[in-house]
Amino acid sequence: MFEHLAEYPGDPILSLIKTYQDDTRPEKVNLGVGVYLDAQGRLPVLQAVAAAEQQLRKAAPAPSMYLPMAGHDAYRLNAQRLQFGDQSQALAEGRIATIQTLGGSGALRTGADFLRQWFPDSGVWVSDPTWDNHLALFAGSGFTVGTYPYCRPASAELAFEAMLGTLSTLPRHSIVLLHPCCHNPTGLDLTNAQWLAVIQVLAEHELIAFVDCAYQGFGEGLEADVFAIREMERAGLSFLVSYSFSKNFSLYGERVGTLSVVCSSAPLATKALGQLQATVRRHYSSPPQHGALLVDLVLGSELADLWRTEVDAMRTRIAAMRELLAQALVEAGLPLGERIRRHRGLFSYTHLTRAQVLRLRQDHGIYLVDNGRLCLAGLTEEKLAYVSAAIADVIR
Repeated sequence: MFEHLAEYPGDPILSLIKTYQDDTRPEKVNLGVGVYLDAQGRLPVLQAVAAAEQQLRKAAPAPSMYLPMAGHDAYRLNAQRLQFGDQSQALAEGRIATIQTLGGSGALRTGADFLRQWFPDSGVWVSDPTWDNHLALFAGSGFTVGTYPYCRPASAELAFEAMLGTLSTLPRHSIVLLHPCCHNPTGLDLTNAQWLAVIQVLAEHELIAFVDCAYQGFGEGLEADVFAIREMERAGLSFLVSYSFSKNFSLYGERVGTLSVVCSSAPLATKALGQLQATVRRHYSSPPQHGALLVDLVLGSELADLWRTEVDAMRTRIAAMRELLAQALVEAGLPLGERIRRHRGLFSYTHLTRAQVLRLRQDHGIYLVDNGRLCLAGLTEEKLAYVSAAIADVIR
């Protein structure tokens, strides 16, 4: 019956987890998978999340009924406030349709299917490069996926003018996937002034922005990292936002995310919410409860201040590891150091060749994604000298 099935080669990032786990070398370092690890190289349990967990355990046992298709109501409202701000005019006017999703990936796929139904003739445009799964998620919904310039291969600098030029040529209602902060995989972020220029092009050419926000708080701060989202709203754009709480709540296994559609009127937002729910019904009917309850308990209580402090500490550690690695590479005479210093967020695009990445893996037990993406949060001070020396070895 199934003899015609093709082999699945595996995900290029998630497959690294198994390969790394099977590596028996004590000096091995995982700089591939995009998760935040603490100074001891461990996945943390945030104090705010632990306190919320304790509150849930102390509460009287309650029946575990299906959530509505749109998800937990208070969770959705708190997520909107975090992303769009308490002063959001669109939020006050009921112009934002938000559903709870299965993490950021679930938000992207649900949004892709929603757009495919209502804009079937549109194409999707993603940055070159982008997170590999962006291509798979949108192509899986039936879209033709193209790319716009983002990073110059030769200089490893932001190709902003080329990006703007390409966006200006796209047909009306083209869907443009954008990273509001902590660009994955490059770590190259737009300045506020550049974002304003992009927003102007989106508005003038009636393009549909799909903003993928997976790392709020890891770039410049919780407020600064959503500058693009809030400016798009202020400019009157209709757009989508996929969001993940995996990183900034360290809740990877709970699959906690949202998808929002910002509309020009409350009646349109009501229609959008209905169609998003219809899309959910065709996929999985109802999202899980536990992670949403934790996030809601934190964001809706005095625990929010503790959580914000913890996110600041995570961002500070990532920035410190970035600076230490950059300095070590500069001292080794490698231009890569200065490039890494200019990046933001979890990742840096090293521009190492696949052969060099494989040498790092085989000779030194250091794991990067095949495209050369390096996750700074996987680095510790204890491993810094070893990692920098190994990178210098494969480059020279």
